[in-house]
Amino acid sequence: MEARCGQCRVEEYDFDLARSYGLYAGKLRAAILQLKFRGRERLGRKLGELLVPPWQSVEEFRRAESPLLVPVPLHPSRQRERGFNQAALLTQGLSRRLRRDGAARVPRVDTRCLRRIRATAAQTGLSVQARHENVRGVFAVTSPEQVRDRVVVLVDDVMTTGATLSACARALKAAGPVRVLALTLARATPHFPSGVAPTPSIPVDDVGCDQR
Repeated sequence: MEARCGQCRVEEYDFDLARSYGLYAGKLRAAILQLKFRGRERLGRKLGELLVPPWQSVEEFRRAESPLLVPVPLHPSRQRERGFNQAALLTQGLSRRLRRDGAARVPRVDTRCLRRIRATAAQTGLSVQARHENVRGVFAVTSPEQVRDRVVVLVDDVMTTGATLSACARALKAAGPVRVLALTLARATPHFPSGVAPTPSIPVDDVGCDQR
């Protein structure tokens, strides 16, 4: 039987499977905060390499035919404010590392087929129900032919309730992919499948201790 966290046992999601590198705590949390709020773009690509172990450990990721990596998009206004999309940087880091390691199937990256069509309030501080309502109908597929009949892997930095990833998957599934999977750097939940290190070592120098 496949291990699932408590939340995944009671919630219904539009994505078919989700995996994360580790828990949103300690050095991993500090690194993500450095990336998002200190403008550490190079760190984003380096952190993306940490997605290789969960990618390799799940057969559905590893053996997918022509998998497509799709970073969760920011609204253009938010991306202009931040200067980059952290999910896109993670995606680039994962793809680059798989190629460098000689993976049998290196997924193609598509940063344009999915877009956020309206700005929303930040999810932080919202209840589970409010998070789902906040992102309902927010995403749209601009190039259905790019995802049709393919395995699509959504990439993001943190999965908390899964509301954003589920909204992305709902939009993508209307375009006819074979499966929509989710891969995140961290999972913000106290319940997690056994065997995932709660405090993974981060092979990144000078991460810092920003706890905002």
